[in-house]
Order: sequence, then structure tokens, then C-alpha cells
Amino acid sequence: MATDTLKRTTGASGASAVRRLLLDNGALSALIVLVIAMSLLSGDFLTTQNLLNVGVQAAVTAILAFGVTFVIVSAGIDLSVGSVAALSATVLAWTATSEGVPVWIAVILAIATGIACGLVNGVLISYGKLPPFIATLAMLSVARGLSLVISQGSPIAFPDSVSHLGDTLGGWLPVPVLVMIVMGLITAVILGRTYIGRSMYAIGGNEEAARLSGLRVKKQKLAIYALSGLFAAAAGIVLASRLSSAQPQAAQGYELDAIAAVVIGGASLAGGTGKASGTLIGALILAVLRNGLNLLSVSAFWQQVVIGVVIALAVLLDTVRRKAGATPVAAGTGASGKKGPQAVKFALAAVLVAAVLGAMSLFNNSSSPANQKLGLSLSTLNNPFFVQIREGAQEAAKKAGADLTVTDAQNDASQQANQLQNFTSEGLGSIIVNPVDSDAAGPAVRAANKADIPVIGVDRGVNKADTAALVASDNVAGGRLAAKTLAEKLGGTGEIVILQGQAGTSASRERGAGFAEGLKDYPGIKVVAKQPADFDRTKGLDVMTNMLQAHPDVDGVFAENDEMALGAIKALGGKAGTSVAVIGFDGTPDGLKAVKAGTLYASVAQQPKELGRIAVENALKAAEGEKVSETVKVPVKVVTSENVDAFSG
Repeated sequence: MATDTLKRTTGASGASAVRRLLLDNGALSALIVLVIAMSLLSGDFLTTQNLLNVGVQAAVTAILAFGVTFVIVSAGIDLSVGSVAALSATVLAWTATSEGVPVWIAVILAIATGIACGLVNGVLISYGKLPPFIATLAMLSVARGLSLVISQGSPIAFPDSVSHLGDTLGGWLPVPVLVMIVMGLITAVILGRTYIGRSMYAIGGNEEAARLSGLRVKKQKLAIYALSGLFAAAAGIVLASRLSSAQPQAAQGYELDAIAAVVIGGASLAGGTGKASGTLIGALILAVLRNGLNLLSVSAFWQQVVIGVVIALAVLLDTVRRKAGATPVAAGTGASGKKGPQAVKFALAAVLVAAVLGAMSLFNNSSSPANQKLGLSLSTLNNPFFVQIREGAQEAAKKAGADLTVTDAQNDASQQANQLQNFTSEGLGSIIVNPVDSDAAGPAVRAANKADIPVIGVDRGVNKADTAALVASDNVAGGRLAAKTLAEKLGGTGEIVILQGQAGTSASRERGAGFAEGLKDYPGIKVVAKQPADFDRTKGLDVMTNMLQAHPDVDGVFAENDEMALGAIKALGGKAGTSVAVIGFDGTPDGLKAVKAGTLYASVAQQPKELGRIAVENALKAAEGEKVSETVKVPVKVVTSENVDAFSG
């Protein structure tokens, strides 16, 4: 059977041997180089706490990737693991809380959910003859949809007994790292010591030859995809335990990270090669990259560019390796003869890493005063509102001479938890957080609390954790103002639709609750439909277009932010501002232009730059030990064509 261990060429020259050694261990070499580079570039990288952070941040991707390794070795692909992880965690949380099922049974149900999803993939591929790409792409959508249906779009609190998976042993060793190691050992045993593992290599090497040799390929594929689903369920449980809640939108895009980790680790997408250690190294490379780039304050947008380049280089290395004339060693042949040299290589690599870590520690003992170093984690920078918060924060930091690091969580609660962990390990003077989800941010903020780092919430609060201050607009009051403004524009009667924000966010909940409360005073206003559009302009356009098919005579639209309102205006065309009144929320520059143009009747403006400015001012005070107000409310106001010229947001 094929493995990714390459034969040595007899009589090879010294240069050729070195070249072959580097080709054989490209991922490990890359990891060592990355560790050295990040250690030199950031004095905060090479600390015990930060290295543990890297392990925790690699855990979920690695566990997913171990399952994907089985699939890729057998020349398949699984795009559904991220959604299956979210569905499994949602099933666990829902059954254990809403349905009152004992936790241990809920865990079994969650794992069974992952296995069932994998089996469905296997049946569609083996017996339905669907290409793996199509079958698993369909499961990606189905699993995500079921997760949203079960949770009704809102996070579900995780049982405390299972949430301990996100804790530490002895106060320092993270449980997710232990789970990652255990799952990695299981993967290594399956691939190297079992019949199903040998079958994976045979199918990936030549499926037709495997079938003709008597291997039951269809049944083996069922088992392979079931294993992938099982590992996805385990990853989902670990992820949800870290966040103390099951997020229906969790792990979006993680399937691509998992595939990238496997490929970076030396596996070939053509099948037949791959191993657990390589996958682990691939996951660690991605985690080190993200961690180091966060510490260096590199934009999340550039981080995606860097990771994409790394993946491309990894695939290029695989191509070069195969073109170099390397031939796989058959399973069971030559393995014993390779154990010594392989062990020596890994031992030398370990010694080199230890030496680098020790040397860099000596250079990185000194640090600048921390009270002028701030971190700002924003839920997203794909929205003009949060871009303005960043601009206001940066202006205030520059004026005060403070060092502000801004990160973009890209609406991923897990990624934001990683960023907050990095801020904590840096020992910043204060941390500012605009949570993706108020519950999910809790564990990471509690870790900052333990480190005596004050945390300032901006725009959204943090649940089950201490924040020195919350700087926010009154979303509930803003929702009431929006209801009053729209109702008065319609004369107290009419049919309206509502475009909701991202499920689970406090901003969406509060704005929606305030709007519903405000409508109680206007019984003639009827809400005929409401759908989430995730605070996104494109989704606002699509959702509004669909709504108009069922409700073509709608009189008004309330969108929980300006971006969705602008999408709705595009869908309405000439109706916007004439027969249909549209109201947004945030007072973004594009929103105010639409108000001035008359297509957007009004926007409830929050003054986001003020939010950012005030958040930084309070963070600096808290870092100096000064007392700050627990809640700082920035006034909201309704902006219409009558006052838009005088308004400065």
C-alpha cells in the first residue's frame, strides 16, 4: 500500500540526499522556519501561554483534518465537515438543555449525528454514484440548515459538564490540546495498523485495482466517510465547549482549513498518500501563521492572502516531489528499515525547535510598558459601521500616543476567541471587544479577567464575564424610534417586512425587540414577513427580492442595519422612496447618501466613530487603574432628509 514515505535512491550524492530530505519533510521544515520567524518578529510569540494558545487554536482544525485525512488518502473530498461539526454540537446542546436528555446520552446523540451524516455522504458517493464534491457540498447545506432549524438561529448554552472540555488541567494544560493529541494517535493507528487504513491507501492509489483484488470498495467508502463524520462531531463538541455555547453558524469555512492542513502536511489530493503527523503539522502551521500575524497586527484580509500562498506552495511542493521521481513504499515493505532514520530526523527536529525556543526566550525577555498597548477585536470589517468604529478608535489611540492592535473576527466567534486569547497572552494594558456573539465571547473575556486585564465592550455586551465598561448605543431605544418613524410615515396603517441581522447577535435581538415594542402603539401596522439577511447588503437584496414575490404590495421595510436597507432599496427599484418607505439603522456614509437621495426614508444613526473614540478613551483609563462608568450610552438619532445635511456621524 502507498504511504508518503519516499524511497532513498541508492548511491545518491550528498546534495541529492539533502534535497530529498528537505522534500520529504517540507511541512516540518516550514513549521520550524515559521517558529523562528515569528519569534524574531514578535517578542510576545515565544511565551508559554502563547504557545499553549497556538495548540488550542489548532485543535479544532486538526481534529477536523484528521477525519478529512481518511477521505483524501482514499482520493475523496469532504466539504461538509464544518457544517456537520456545527450540527453535532447543536444536537448536543439542544437535547441536553431544551429536551432534558442526560448529558452522556446527548453526547452519544451528537456523535451519532456526525456518523450518520458521514454515512449519508458515503451512500451518495458509493451507491448513488455522485462525485464526492457534489455529495458533500449538498451535505454542507443540509447540515447547516438543520443546525439553524434546531436552534432557531440562536446560540444554545452548552451543558457545564461538557464545557469543561474547553478548560485546562492543573490550571495550565488545555483540554482541547489533549483531545487533539488523542484523536491524532487514533488516526495514526487507523492509518498504519488497521485493515481499513490499508484499504484507504489502496483505494486512493488505484481504486479499480483495489476492487479487482477483492476489496469491497463501496463498503470501505461508507466506513471512511463515517469516520470523517465522527471526527467532525468531536471537533464540533470541542469548539462549542470552548465557546460555552453551540453556535448554528459555527465552523463556517473550517472544511477548507481542514483540507489545507492535510495538503500542507504532505498528502496528495490525488490520493494514496498522507499521514496523521503530517496533518498535525499542517494544522499547527495554519495556527502559527494566524497567531503570529495577529501578534504582528497584520490585517485579517492579508492573513487570508498569506494562508492562500502557503496552501499553493504546499501543493507545488507535492508536485515537485512527485516529479522528482519519488516512488511510494508499499505498506509493510521497508518500514522497519526506515524507523531508525525517521526517528533520528524527528529527534533532530525536536532538538532544533527546543534550541530555537530557548535562544529566542533570551532575546524576548524585555517588553515595553503595557498600559499604552490596547487590542481591539471587531466582529467584522466587511461592514462600514464597524470600519467607522475602527477609524474612531485609531484616531483616539493616535491622539493619546497609544499602540492599538485591531483584528477582524470575520463574524466567526471561534476566531474572535483566538484573537482575545492572543491579546491576553500579550499582556496588553486593556482589551476592547465588539463580540460576534455575547455568550461565545464570555470564556475568552473571563481569561482576560483572570489575567487582570480590563475589558471594554463596544456596541455589544459580553455575557457571563466582567467588563470594565460597555460603550454602546441604546439599540432597544433605536428600535423603538425606527418603529415610530416608519409608522408615522405610513399614517399608522400598512403592511411592512423586516430584514433581521445575524442570528445570535445582541444588536439584532435588541433592535428587533425595540422595534416590536414600538409597533405595539400602532395596531394598524402589520408585519407580513421577516427574514434574516445577516447585516449584509447582498443578502438584503436577495431576501428582499424573494419577499416581494410573496408580498408585492408591501408599504414599508425596516432593516436592522443600513447595509441590508441598501440591498432592499436595490430590490425595490423605483418603489423605494415613493410607494415604499425604507428605514435602516447605523447612519453609515452610504446610508446617509441614500437618505439624501430620498431612496432611504430614514436611518437610526449610532455615530460609530464616537463609539470607537469613547471605547479607546475608557480603555486607556481602565489600563491606568482609573474608575470608568459601567455603561456609556452614545445617543442615537433619526436622520431624515430634513436633518441629514446637519448630521455628522
